[in-house]
Amino acid sequence: MKVSLSILLFFLCLSSSVRTQAQYYDTPKEHDCLKCHSQQTYSFHNELMGTDDKKLMNPYYIIDTLGLREGVHKQFDCTDCHSYDYTTYPHNANLKLEPLATCLDCHGGDESFASYQFDKIQEEFQKSVHYQAYGDNFTCAKCHSQHTYTATARNSNSILEIVDYSNKMCLSCHNDMRRYGLVSGQENPALIDVHSWLPNQELHFKHVRCIECHTAVEDDLMVSHNIRAKEEAVRRCAECHSENSLLKASLYKYQNLQERAEDGSIIGVLSNENYVIGSHQIPILRTISLLIFFAALGGIIIHGIFRIIYKK
Repeated sequence: MKVSLSILLFFLCLSSSVRTQAQYYDTPKEHDCLKCHSQQTYSFHNELMGTDDKKLMNPYYIIDTLGLREGVHKQFDCTDCHSYDYTTYPHNANLKLEPLATCLDCHGGDESFASYQFDKIQEEFQKSVHYQAYGDNFTCAKCHSQHTYTATARNSNSILEIVDYSNKMCLSCHNDMRRYGLVSGQENPALIDVHSWLPNQELHFKHVRCIECHTAVEDDLMVSHNIRAKEEAVRRCAECHSENSLLKASLYKYQNLQERAEDGSIIGVLSNENYVIGSHQIPILRTISLLIFFAALGGIIIHGIFRIIYKK
């Protein structure tokens, strides 16, 4: 009886393990590629030597499975974009030379995606310093991972989340010596030193996207893709810290801005000229200022009443 119970428990655990694994890869065809490409190591049978080998996975080929499940392309299988020949291992070396699909390969000229204006984005991108310097070698994938991309700017109710997500795209290359060198062939500049002229760097990097200063604003697009040369970057504080703020036409132009203000993601209203665009009101100071205002107003009213009384 004990033996039978042990066997039953073993199969229950095994079934649970298999089910968890299936849920983890709950995507089309269960993403067989992820059985290797989501791990630090991978195992295979070496037919040449007749041995079972285990090797380290190239860290650049490890897929973030959580990001994949949240991304816009989660419903696709790997071979929808990559050659079906990748389903066999060892992979044919020539496969690594295959051209990667770009956004326009699927979305270009597609009426169902017209609202996203991919063709307009492509036109703007081709004006950017990245395209001018590297041409077709600089593709959408250099900034937007097809595996984990999410439309954060369109869907998020948090400006801080939008800023963080956007800036991480830039920093994934501009703050990574190896990736920057791979694209440019040059040494990666120290961002802190390059932005030494910018006061309160930490606050700016946390609350403002890099593209606010480094792109030309395009009214027709949700996010501008014309990255300008560093010599053309915005350096005048008044461009953002003014009533007619540049940020109104870029970071804060989204349709759900009012909802963000109401749920507290942005404290205050943009039209409030007492506060600088892009900053946050401090609740305790706002309360104190209101108390002072009403106390002063009350004092004036009481003073007026007493003057009227004593005049009589």
